[in-house]
Amino acid sequence: MLILLPPSETKRPGGTGAPMRAGALALPALDPERAQVVAALVALSADPERAAAVLKLSVAQRGEIAVNAALRDAPTMAAVDRYTGVLFDALDAGSLDARARRWLGEHVLIHSAPFGPVAASDPIPAYRLGANASVPGLPALRRLWSAAVTEALRAEAPDFVVDLRSEAYVGLGPVPDEVPAVFVRIVADGPDGAVRALNHFNKHAKGVLVRELARDRPRVRSIRGLRDWLRARGHRIDERDGEWLLHEPPRGS
Repeated sequence: MLILLPPSETKRPGGTGAPMRAGALALPALDPERAQVVAALVALSADPERAAAVLKLSVAQRGEIAVNAALRDAPTMAAVDRYTGVLFDALDAGSLDARARRWLGEHVLIHSAPFGPVAASDPIPAYRLGANASVPGLPALRRLWSAAVTEALRAEAPDFVVDLRSEAYVGLGPVPDEVPAVFVRIVADGPDGAVRALNHFNKHAKGVLVRELARDRPRVRSIRGLRDWLRARGHRIDERDGEWLLHEPPRGS
């Protein structure tokens, strides 16, 4: 099982790990693209006004320019600890035991804009870049990443993929057609009985789901096996072509 997560705009600063280096991240075939993006962000940081416009920074966020300027030398921490926000707060990886965290490192990729997909345990620096940014000196991020990420995922040859990314990040690297995969949307039942998509709670529910998987580590080898395991634990799943509509997880999960 390979789980793909979106990143978060908010991140913890600092870290105690050594600066990021080539070959240190999952999917090392993506290192050339990673180097291109880092170089472009460092170069952009030399022009603070342009950087603020490109990255859509408010006056209060101007400190993010210095964060990008230091990408090559900045301290690192595990990606799953670097990101904060609704999904990662619900996942709460810092409170998991060593076995659960090891499972995250082996089964979860977090899809960042500057580094592509990285393992949950991969050491990354703080940065500022979203999936829809247009960085001077680079092609559109979708064009830069899409084929390269798809090929890297193909080379990984996972048994199956659970895609919890937002659609913007799916665009930066679709799962190869030949790899069994399911795209998950979190939904809830409205008062009139109609199913509705969730916004804020969509991220929370995804974090809760990944925490449950890391904690219990089901030995499943197929999408069907995972579906059956989740249903046995009280999850409601509506299936349609290539997608799950996963209802809010049971309370107390």
